[in-house]
Amino acid sequence: MDEVLGNLPKLAKEKHAENKKFFAKLKKKPPKDLDYVMQELHEEEFQRTDCLTCANCCKTTGPLFTTADVERIAKHLRLKPQKFIDTYLRVDEENDYVLQSVPCTFLDAENYCMIYDVRPKACREFPHTDRKKFQQISNLTLKNVAICPAAFNIVEEMKRRVKLK
Repeated sequence: MDEVLGNLPKLAKEKHAENKKFFAKLKKKPPKDLDYVMQELHEEEFQRTDCLTCANCCKTTGPLFTTADVERIAKHLRLKPQKFIDTYLRVDEENDYVLQSVPCTFLDAENYCMIYDVRPKACREFPHTDRKKFQQISNLTLKNVAICPAAFNIVEEMKRRVKLK
């Protein structure tokens, strides 16, 4: 996995222009069955991919924390929401709550999430490759292929399977 992660940013950079062009076409005229195809690709990839061997998303990027996330996680940790915010979060340039630092504070040495059952919505949905109306998140996906080997593989397979005119 270390070798895959070491090569991923380079591979993503090499594919960036091709992916950007593909996503631009996809946005203009998404196939009617795109959501179903993406669901299938996502499920197939995650039958092969074990996130516990990677956890690159947790090591290199921080999720957005919604108000609901803050309240749920604070309750789980038996903290007042403001204490949770003061201890773990900061406000970023877009005025969103994010982690003060990465890797994620809640990632343990074996790549397990210590708050898995109450983790933020952004973590539960990452890498967002099974999201409805997938074509609407192309900018996010372009970033995620450089972070997540599964997202990279899903996009490569999508380019093979989804025929655009």
